[in-house]
Formats: sequence, structure tokens, C-alpha cells
Amino acid sequence: MAIEKRYPEAIFDWHADHGDRTLVIDGDRLLDIARLLKEEMGYNVLVDLTAVDYLPRKPRFEIVYHFMNLETKARLRLRAQSDDEHPLVPSLTPLWPIADWYEREVWDLFGVKFDGHPNLKRIMLYEEFKGHPLRKDYSKTKRQPLVGPQN
Repeated sequence: MAIEKRYPEAIFDWHADHGDRTLVIDGDRLLDIARLLKEEMGYNVLVDLTAVDYLPRKPRFEIVYHFMNLETKARLRLRAQSDDEHPLVPSLTPLWPIADWYEREVWDLFGVKFDGHPNLKRIMLYEEFKGHPLRKDYSKTKRQPLVGPQN
């Protein structure tokens, strides 16, 4: 595959199950690999993106991207690994505008920042909410500030 030949140092692992390929990559090379997928390999749809918190494993976070080539119907999953307490990966909004909403959701719930995102703010929770509730170290008993109507 062209990705392994072009960026061999950025590919940590790969496998294929049920016709879908998965690549585990260095999050720092995400933008380069995503650009290759779109501009040279025909993956023209960013179907979804989400994150997984693997605490206590290091690296702790993986940001998972699902791409599709509408012409060939090929699908590809990228799992971009990012560092522990302050995960950061490049934003894919310059390549796929729909990434704007997906990245905001991942930031809101997991605290993953997307470098270059045009408007990274909460989308699921209110602005006064403290923390990111889908992180494994977020306390289920944590109280949040009371906001909204007073009566």
C-alpha cells in the first residue's frame, strides 16, 4: 500500500479484517497521511471519527478515523496515537470540512485538541462544564456547576 511505502516510520501496526484495513499511525503524521488518502488514493469521504481512552496504556489515546473511497467502495480506518494528558493531533478540517463537528465532539467528550481547528469549543455539553466525561479518569461522582434557569 502506498501509505506504508511513503511513510514507513509513521506506521506502527496494521491489519485487515472482513475487507477493511486498519493502520495504527503516529498522530504527528496524520495530516500528511490524510492528504495522501484524499489527493492520491481517492478516499473522498470522512465517514466518522472518534477517540478511545486506553488508560493506563501509553500512549493513552487513539483518535479513530473512518474513510471511504466512493468509487471503489474501499474503506480504511486510521488509528492515530497521541500522548497522555494533553493529546493533540492536527485538524482535518482543511481536507474534510465535516471534520469540524466530529473534532468538536471528540474535544468536548475526551479533551483531545485538534491543532488548526477553526472553532474548537463545546458541542455536546455547556461551556461551564469542567472536564471531559468520557475520559476513564473522570469521576462518575463529580458535581458540575449549576447553570440555567434559576426557577
